[in-house]
Amino acid sequence: MMNEQRIPEIPAEKFRFIQQDEKIHDERIKTKPIGYFKDAWLRFVRNKSAVVAFVLIILLVLFAVIVPFISDYDVNFRSGYYKTMQPKSRLFAGLGFWDGGRQENLNLDSYNAVRAIGTETGRNVIMRENRVYTDAKGVEYHDVKVDSYYRVGFAYLNLTPEEYRKLKDYQDQTGIQVIYPLSRTYNIDFLQGNAGANYWYQLTNEASTSTGTPALDENGEPIPNYLTSPEKDKAGYDSLRVSWDNGGEDGNTWLVYAQKNQSGYRVRVDYYEYFRYIYGQEPCFLFGTNGYGQDILTCLAAGARLSFLLAISVSLINFVIGGVYGAVEGYYGGAVDMVMERVSDILYDVPFMVVATLFQLHLAQKVGVLPSLLFAFVLTGWVGMAARVRMQFYRFKGHEYVLAARTLGASDRRLIFKHIYPNSLGTIITGSVLAIPGVIFTESMLSYLHIINLETSSLTSIGTLLAAGQGYLSTYPHIIFFPALFISILMISFNLFGNGLRDAFNPSLRGAED
Repeated sequence: MMNEQRIPEIPAEKFRFIQQDEKIHDERIKTKPIGYFKDAWLRFVRNKSAVVAFVLIILLVLFAVIVPFISDYDVNFRSGYYKTMQPKSRLFAGLGFWDGGRQENLNLDSYNAVRAIGTETGRNVIMRENRVYTDAKGVEYHDVKVDSYYRVGFAYLNLTPEEYRKLKDYQDQTGIQVIYPLSRTYNIDFLQGNAGANYWYQLTNEASTSTGTPALDENGEPIPNYLTSPEKDKAGYDSLRVSWDNGGEDGNTWLVYAQKNQSGYRVRVDYYEYFRYIYGQEPCFLFGTNGYGQDILTCLAAGARLSFLLAISVSLINFVIGGVYGAVEGYYGGAVDMVMERVSDILYDVPFMVVATLFQLHLAQKVGVLPSLLFAFVLTGWVGMAARVRMQFYRFKGHEYVLAARTLGASDRRLIFKHIYPNSLGTIITGSVLAIPGVIFTESMLSYLHIINLETSSLTSIGTLLAAGQGYLSTYPHIIFFPALFISILMISFNLFGNGLRDAFNPSLRGAED
């Protein structure tokens, strides 16, 4: 039998009373109370991916708001000569990328024509020559990188007498040559219009079937072939006397710089310098230009602004309608819920694509494309929000704290907005936020499929830009790349941001990270 352990006796003098003469009361909490929204914010900032996504969304919104005001161009800007220009940044121009250059394979005639532009203007149109090769048919090709802005070269313009005088004054004041002598090819049938503006040199064959093959001198350089006149005003020419050897002529002749016509003067201009004369700056487009000659940067910002406004408006309207409708369904239930839910089912089963198409075919003619699209989004868009709110009300209305509040005499309004809605807020806010990129993506899809067309002289959208770049995907991918990149970042950011909001506004997670 095991020996029992004796508990040592403790002397009474070792005991003493605690708070014998003091009043015992609760101690004041030393920490400050944290409200619902502050607690949600503290939990949101702990989610790093959501914070990064939120920052990206802010940057995209600022881009859409600020760029149209600071850009040198607007949506109305169009240049027939600077179509499909490559992206160019003055910061990176000397580093070999983002410099407006593009790769081209040129046959010998095209190569000489491009090189001749640089010979006359003094600018290096050919930025880099990679290789020279011959194909199976023996045709020589040059693989080169050309400056897409310098590549435009020259153009024929019709100027009024006042415009012509101002342009000549600009040349005299700045010393920058804009008007160049007319070429003899100006009167060749197959080079009528602007086609012959860059052919300032002699051609091997000036017949209508000629391909523009240059005649070269012994040094391999093009031979000048400017239009001349023995008299300054002969045949309505505005000429300038020069001492120039023109194939054995006397050397004293008049170079023709302009030809008078009914509206004024027909001139041949270096379009790069003429652009700078018109707009006060050299042509430079950070994201390049599209097939209409529009600045992609400005159009993307303006389109994003329109898409944001449309998406936020749709989200707010659906939030209000769906929130009220779903709250009534979920709170009262029974016959009220059954009738209202059947109405929701009918609207939910109507295909949105059909609604949007019908509205564009009929309603858009009366109220416009944008209002009809907004109405199409709202007609069925609130159903999903109503179903989400209804589900949350069914989830929380039977909890003990709701029953206790009802027992104490709380009104239906107080129960809905004070006790049930705050617990449902996380899911509701997440749904509303995620509806924004959904609307933008749907609008882009409808525009890409040409179901709607939001493009006007002063209006565009992201979907319109994507649709416009579809035909240039293999040749000029930058036209569709920047709008696609924008909407990709937008979709990813909103999804991460929505997940962060869902966790932050979920009361059941309060204190879970502590």
